[in-house]
Amino acid sequence: MTTTTIDPAEVAKFQAMAADWWDPHGKFKPLHMLNPCRLDYITAQIAAEFDRDLTATRAFDGLRLLDIGCGGGLLSEPMARLGASVVGADAAEGNIPVAQIHAEQSGLDIDYRHTTAEDLAAAGEQFDVILNMEVVEHVADPLAFLTACRQLLKPGGLMVCSTINRNPKSFAVAIVGAEMVMRWLPRGTHDWRKFITPDELQDLLRNAGLDPVDRKGMVFNPVLWRWSLSERDLSVNYVTTSIKR
Repeated sequence: MTTTTIDPAEVAKFQAMAADWWDPHGKFKPLHMLNPCRLDYITAQIAAEFDRDLTATRAFDGLRLLDIGCGGGLLSEPMARLGASVVGADAAEGNIPVAQIHAEQSGLDIDYRHTTAEDLAAAGEQFDVILNMEVVEHVADPLAFLTACRQLLKPGGLMVCSTINRNPKSFAVAIVGAEMVMRWLPRGTHDWRKFITPDELQDLLRNAGLDPVDRKGMVFNPVLWRWSLSERDLSVNYVTTSIKR
């Protein structure tokens, strides 16, 4: 495998947690809670770009989609149910059998691979859509990683990329709150120094040759105990869409 942007220490963290992917009360509880909000954004962006009707049974038929950093398949599976031809790729080898077994149990045909964006690009793979969710803050070289993702997109292709802002609030919420107080994640899951501000991500996407067209915050409401999208609040979690022109 090409390891240009892989951070071995980051991969090891997720390798150690692989068996917990589908436990909604386990180490990936935050992603299970966040998933409906992520899916609302992802499906709306894909439907708008490719003129798809989300009320259709298989709205994404004919679209080839890459879920890079797929983990256990929390996003790959709903995309497959919507009719997309899905490749799920992850640098943590232990995630792949977990994802494969769950997909088989769910009756879904998903092509899961232990590989990297660079290797897929070198092989000439091409996709209509890339989901790049909560990955860029874990790689060694974000620009090289995003450049490889751009190479994987067909002209007119769409990438949805989410990450965490870098500021005092994100340290308090994502590190102190999520890891130390609530213990939603094992301590050390995130390195605050590797978080990326929205403006920095916009610049990285442009430098990688992509055209950012949308960004929104994903905000947790502790009273309602749910996540929602925000036009203005990108202070902690946020998500972007960019296009390969």
